[in-house]
Amino acid sequence: ASLQAAEESRYTSSDIKSEIIGKRIYLATPMGGEFPLNYRRSGVVDGSGEALGLGRFVKPNDTGKWWIDGDRLCQRFTTWYKGTPMCFELYKTGATNLKWIRNNGQVGTARIGQSL
Repeated sequence: ASLQAAEESRYTSSDIKSEIIGKRIYLATPMGGEFPLNYRRSGVVDGSGEALGLGRFVKPNDTGKWWIDGDRLCQRFTTWYKGTPMCFELYKTGATNLKWIRNNGQVGTARIGQSL
């Protein structure tokens, strides 16, 4: 039953278009902060880790492209993750909260923020 409940809460491509695209999504970080990503309707995704102090470790800002493949949200940044494309299954966990599962098995949570 729990697997069925998880499947029922999975975002479809139309859910992604209506609830994620055009919004700022805040990824929860292991350090306890949030990392904002902007999914622009133009097909561009951009983010900034400056508030988290990521400039000490990586380029703090980057831009890339997003697309939808089936019921997965995919993205590829210019320099982050060496430009490797990645896709995510998204699951609704609350009114503005979600869980993501990356195609490499990594799991995390996020919060849906304001419209862009």
